[in-house]
Amino acid sequence: MDQIDLAVKWDHARPRLRGIAYRIVGSLSEADDAVQEAWLRLQRTPADEIDNLEAWLTTVVVRICLNILRSRRSRAEEPLDAFLPEPIVSTEPSADPEHQALLADAVGVALQVVLDALNPPERIAFVLHDMFGVRFDEIAYLLDRSPDAARQLASRARRRVRSAAPPPEPDLARQRAVVDAYFAAAREGDLGALVAVLDPGVVARSHGRSGMFEVHGAEKVARAAMTARRFAPFVRPALINGAAGAVAFDGDTPFAILAFTVINDRAAAIDIFNDRELVPHLVQAPS
Repeated sequence: MDQIDLAVKWDHARPRLRGIAYRIVGSLSEADDAVQEAWLRLQRTPADEIDNLEAWLTTVVVRICLNILRSRRSRAEEPLDAFLPEPIVSTEPSADPEHQALLADAVGVALQVVLDALNPPERIAFVLHDMFGVRFDEIAYLLDRSPDAARQLASRARRRVRSAAPPPEPDLARQRAVVDAYFAAAREGDLGALVAVLDPGVVARSHGRSGMFEVHGAEKVARAAMTARRFAPFVRPALINGAAGAVAFDGDTPFAILAFTVINDRAAAIDIFNDRELVPHLVQAPS
């Protein structure tokens, strides 16, 4: 395999590798670091030592991501230049096909929150098997476990995901209707209308560098929204991890990202990312 063939195959594999890495570590910046490190290792590895390039690259990326997760847990580290989880934001169509692919295949923010709560082996087993269809014997090799143990890891993770993050509404138009109703009620200061658009068990999570703060229950979340109603006129529609959401602007500068999880035509979760230094790096500037 010459360098031209290698570059072509790498370009073909990169979007999938980036998608795997993002779902495992929950951070775009760390996912890109993992993919870049895989490319550097590929360049240092003789071609005759690689029987299956796709499997080799997947193995390398997953093991780099596993090291990231283990380091993060052992040192209680969080990336200083990213949220965890880090949302994928699009305020208008992107010309970057890799960004479009990542956005189209992204899992919801609420699911990313649950994935962050899994231990590293559970997370890897679930992501690889349930999201990318990797066989359990391959996952077992990556985790140095038996296939049965890998299957059990994925099963435990799946139960936690199903209980904490049920499948959201798939129709984007119905999602958008709920998000629009939420902000319309906030602009009008209509507490009753806000409560009506929220699931009774809704959770609102505020994400920042210092961690995550949660508010539970429709009335509490609605009252919290009322305290921030002055920002409602400055929000613009956006896709957050492929789902209907919004970005709040101060002039042309974005300062908050709001991701909604809609179930049964009500908002079941609202994830708010509001660091004024980090948010502008995630939001594509409007025309």
